[in-house]
Amino acid sequence: MNKKIYIFDTTLRDGEQTPGVSLNINEKVEIAKQLEKLGVDVIEAGFPVASKGDFEAVKAISKNIKNTVVTGLARATKKDIDTAWEALKYARKPRIHTFIATSDIHMENKLKMKPKEVLKRACEMVKYAKSLCKNVEFSPEDASRTRKDFLYEVLEKVIDAGADVLNIPDTVGYTTPDEYGEFIKGIKENVKNIDKAIISVHCHNDLGMAVSNSLAAIKNGAEQIECSMNGLGERAGNAATEEIVMAIKTREDIYNSYTDVVTKEIMRTSRLVSDLTGIHIQNNKAIVGENAFAHESGIHQHGVLNCRETYEIMTPESVGLNKNSIVLGKHSGRHAFEKRLEEIGYNDLKEEKITEAFYKFKDLADRKKIVSDEDIEALVREEVFKVEETFKLEYYQVSSGSVVSTSTVKIRFKDEEINEAACGDGPVDATFKAIEKAIGINFNLKDYLLKSVGSGKDALGEVTVKIEKDQKIFSAKGISTDIVEASAKAFINSVNKMYCYI
Repeated sequence: MNKKIYIFDTTLRDGEQTPGVSLNINEKVEIAKQLEKLGVDVIEAGFPVASKGDFEAVKAISKNIKNTVVTGLARATKKDIDTAWEALKYARKPRIHTFIATSDIHMENKLKMKPKEVLKRACEMVKYAKSLCKNVEFSPEDASRTRKDFLYEVLEKVIDAGADVLNIPDTVGYTTPDEYGEFIKGIKENVKNIDKAIISVHCHNDLGMAVSNSLAAIKNGAEQIECSMNGLGERAGNAATEEIVMAIKTREDIYNSYTDVVTKEIMRTSRLVSDLTGIHIQNNKAIVGENAFAHESGIHQHGVLNCRETYEIMTPESVGLNKNSIVLGKHSGRHAFEKRLEEIGYNDLKEEKITEAFYKFKDLADRKKIVSDEDIEALVREEVFKVEETFKLEYYQVSSGSVVSTSTVKIRFKDEEINEAACGDGPVDATFKAIEKAIGINFNLKDYLLKSVGSGKDALGEVTVKIEKDQKIFSAKGISTDIVEASAKAFINSVNKMYCYI
């Protein structure tokens, strides 16, 4: 009989540790709600003791999530565990996730502790966490490089202390599938009371084997996989949630397992995470990349047209894609627009958001012959996650040539209108400099990304801008058929995000 694999999503904790990613509380809550809609079993909401922002985010997620387990990470110290519980106690299904390193290299060089001290600390803190919360997970950090006899002892003792889930992390992505599979098998065979706990795995992707290692663990007894949307995480990232889920679903004959994930929500979740983190998904990324279900080769096209299964092992619909682009133009009415919103999954938008998105759609339709599904999704995402407009771009005017570009902008700040002009290396640079002069706040431009939404010469340009202030990153997007306008929107949106922080 097939066994259930629990999906523990750590997008909001390990995923947010991706360099350059910084989510605010509202963004984290929106992602958490979508993860619940996706059907993951556990949401790791953050590391509460790390900062006030992390604490408040875990607390807010705990209050907003209805059916999914919400967990917070804590080192094996009372302060960390107390802080985690203070944030998690509002959750309907809370879990404290505590950890301590067990490999010799970590104990000697990081913890400065002897193995006996680590064992004692692990047991005491699991027992303490259990006194606060009935569901406790324990991780021996750097487990894959830990001496096996010591690891078996630690795991046995923490189960006795009350651990319900044992997470076996490949913290530095060092192991290989065969090796890791045998490693998990060894735990099953040598930890006497292992039947009293769930074995979980958390694999990093430093050698590009995080998904393979996780799947090897399933074949050898693991029941929970810790992963993140789009594979986000420290260094090279984590096992990708979407890849784990679809591998189990597509190759059920190999893994004899299933998940409760609603796979049709995968694409929507992936795009939401990409939009809010500002981390672009590579085109050839498995499952969620733009080319995942695209066929350019004539041989492939011929094969797919005759029989989809010749070159597609899963359907686009199974992950939430619609093969057919919607044909909407400037003569389309609101009813058709709302119906299409429902068809592509936006059936819970507030009336005012629909109205604003429709106005933007009509404006776009005046400039494009056909408005595609991708265009509509971009418009809706821009409206739903619109930043409060402390600074509003009233207009911009650029003069550009081969020597120098000049941009003039008018910015509204509360009841004040500010006009500024600047020269730059191209129209975008000039516009950014003019906006920066107008708002009068110093910050650094960290990243600029331009991509096309859809195809054709009238495709929308989607710009992502990241700025840095006080070592904190603020990311925002802007869309328009005009690249300079899209850039200006993204820049002013990121400034508005920053202004809320300072």
